[in-house]
Formats: sequence, structure tokens, C-alpha cells
Amino acid sequence: MKTVLITGCSSGYGLETARHFLAQGWHVVATMRTPRTELLPRSERLRVLPLDVTKPESIAAALEAAGPIDVLVNNAGLGLFGAFEATPMATVREIFETNTFGMMATTHAVLPQFRQRRSGLVINVTSTVTLAPMPLVAAYTASKTAIEGFTESLAFELEPFNVRVKLVEPGYGPGTRFTANGAERMQGLIPEAYAPLAQSIFAALGSPAAVTTEADVAEAVWHAANDASTKLRYPAGADAIALSQGQ
Repeated sequence: MKTVLITGCSSGYGLETARHFLAQGWHVVATMRTPRTELLPRSERLRVLPLDVTKPESIAAALEAAGPIDVLVNNAGLGLFGAFEATPMATVREIFETNTFGMMATTHAVLPQFRQRRSGLVINVTSTVTLAPMPLVAAYTASKTAIEGFTESLAFELEPFNVRVKLVEPGYGPGTRFTANGAERMQGLIPEAYAPLAQSIFAALGSPAAVTTEADVAEAVWHAANDASTKLRYPAGADAIALSQGQ
């Protein structure tokens, strides 16, 4: 039975993905900065471990405790909405530390076991903002777009070792804690001059034609994990699928 390690399992996509893989009979290592075992069903196939992807020692400890894994799902991420002009560079760096460097660092730590075993899969969860850029998420978009380029190149690099890398691209997920988790970080990031633009965007997000659910993402990650093809991108959610098809 295969083992998957998923980052960012305290809520949203990560939590639902952990539940889905557990329900499908896999061994699941669900990681979160502050472990909460009550979030997931009790199972002998489940371990909940602490992991802060911005801390190398935390990554090393989690991987040692997890033991050999077959699939790494890099899901941990921070949201950010606001005018770039009003966003402190310290906040931009914070976003990149988790969304970009944290994802890269966790992948970096896992690759030796995958390469030596000549098997393994890394799934990086990004966003459809990389497919259809929108205003007031410039720093967030940059952090996710960097991972798209990183993943594309790494897929070629690891191909000789039978190690695969894939992307799951969720659409707009109003049911997640994306905004709530980043509320403090986003305070004051909409100056008065940008208010009309922000209001128009909020209005559009308030009545979307299609959205992405946590279950959509879990299903896309599951499909990516079980697809032996060389397909790189897996849109998750009706809106993401439409964007990927140019609709």
C-alpha cells in the first residue's frame, strides 16, 4: 500500500485531500504547523506530524518521522490579496517563504530517497491565477507562477530517474479559509485609490459562474497520483477546467 505525505492539512484542500487518500486505503502522513489529530478520522494508516515548510529542521524531522513515502503533495500555502504598492516587502517575502521556497525546500529534502529508489511523485498545488492573472494578487501570483516554472523544469530533470513531478491547479475556492487565514496579513493593503478596483473584484467574486471545492482538489490530486502518464497539469474545479480549455 502506498504512502502519501501532504503538507498544509489543517484546513481546506490539504485536509480534504488527506481524508480522500485515507478513504481510498492509502497510508497518509498529514502534516500541519500545529498538529490536530481530531480533524481526521482515526486510522492505523494515518499519522499527523508537525511541519513548518519554512524551517529546514522541521522538514528534516517530519521526513525522518514519516519514513519512506511514495508521493509528496506540496499543498501548504498562504493567501494574499491587496495592492502591490501597499504591500510591505516583508509580507511579499513571507508569501514566497511558504508558497515558493517552502515548497521547493520540502521537494529538495524528498528527492534523494526518490532518486535512489528510482520511483516517486511530487505533486505541487498552485492556482489558476497562473493561467488567468487578475489584479490585486500580484505577489501571490508571482509565488505560484515561480512554482509552475520550477515544476516544468524539474519534471525533465528527474525523468531519467523515473521520478515524476506534476501540477494541480485549483480555481477560485470560496469555501476554503484562504481569506480568513490571511486576514491579518492583508490589513491595510487596499488604499483608498484602489478601493473602486477592489470593490469591482469583490463583486465579481461574489457571484462566480463556477467555483472550486475542496473535494474537486482532492479528486484532482488523487487522479494525478494515480496517472502513470507524463501529463503535467491537472486543473481542479469547474472554473479551472474551463480556463485550462481556453473557455
